[in-house]
Amino acid sequence: MTILTEPIGSIPRPQKLIDALQASAESRLPASELSALADAAISDTIARFEATGSPVITDGEQTKPSFATYPIHGAHNLAPDGVTIPFADGHTRQLPCLTAGPFRYQTFASTYLKAAQKLTNRPLKQAVISASALSLLYPANGIPGYSREQFEDDLINEAEADIRGCLEAGAVNVQIDFTEGRLALKLDPSGGLLDQFITLNNRVLARFSDNDRLRLGVHSCPGGDHDATHSADVDYAGLLPRLFQLKVTNFYLQMASEKDRAHSLKLVRENLQPNHRVFVGVIDPISQTLETAETVCERVLEAAEYIPVEQLGTTDDCGFSPFADDISTARDLAFSKIAARVKGTAMAAERLAKRMNQR
Repeated sequence: MTILTEPIGSIPRPQKLIDALQASAESRLPASELSALADAAISDTIARFEATGSPVITDGEQTKPSFATYPIHGAHNLAPDGVTIPFADGHTRQLPCLTAGPFRYQTFASTYLKAAQKLTNRPLKQAVISASALSLLYPANGIPGYSREQFEDDLINEAEADIRGCLEAGAVNVQIDFTEGRLALKLDPSGGLLDQFITLNNRVLARFSDNDRLRLGVHSCPGGDHDATHSADVDYAGLLPRLFQLKVTNFYLQMASEKDRAHSLKLVRENLQPNHRVFVGVIDPISQTLETAETVCERVLEAAEYIPVEQLGTTDDCGFSPFADDISTARDLAFSKIAARVKGTAMAAERLAKRMNQR
């Protein structure tokens, strides 16, 4: 018996790369020096990922400015005063705001994938940002000569191209980051905003075939930045019934840090469809405690009480460093946690196989 296990994506960047990214943004570092440091960070990340035994790896998002803004980094039609996202510890992240149309990606995620493929033969997954997250760039008071309808049409075209480019480049699967899903319920407890997000993302996903969707997934968590979350207090009960309406096969769900995992796993069981696979989080990236393989195994066995084993996978609750400047988790600790996930998942698979053979 095998239980699939995958990372979410980001790995804390080396301090040299973080410093270089800042210096480059301030025009204090030649592009060639930044490129060399970035290449070294990606190479080291992939080598250390392989050493964990992870059957699926990523490039650690080493050169993404953030999981959310990589497509628009460097665009000239943006202002800095967009939507502000507050975190539980008091710090905030602010999105830029679109000032003029048309909306176009500056960078597609397949760029990162193709660079990583040169360094490994291990299956690579690629994370992309959701259309719903980028929909927050459009200002509430509109843009003269560029309607919201025009913006959404452009956004959907660009989001489709981002996903399709990764599929065509050979990603083992493509994960759509949808951390704003749970946040939407905090901003609008009625669920109206979340419903808008689901509808928008499904407009993108409707453009893919059933076969394509076998390699598509969505990641949901309450945020994870500088050891803080933005919506962990929002009950999964409002999110999961809508989340499972998304036209994908794979769902990557934060679960390790849930206060009441049994409650959340029961909700998963109630909303799970036969064509779905759920990767439950068994590692808490924002905890400084290193989970043991035995702890991971116990969490997998707990999840297997609610989710059919053939539809069960494991993952991390969130990326370890979704924003480039986040150094709250040590790089060594992140890889140790991943190794524990891989080993603990295998242990659980062995125990479950023995149980089945004994029946």
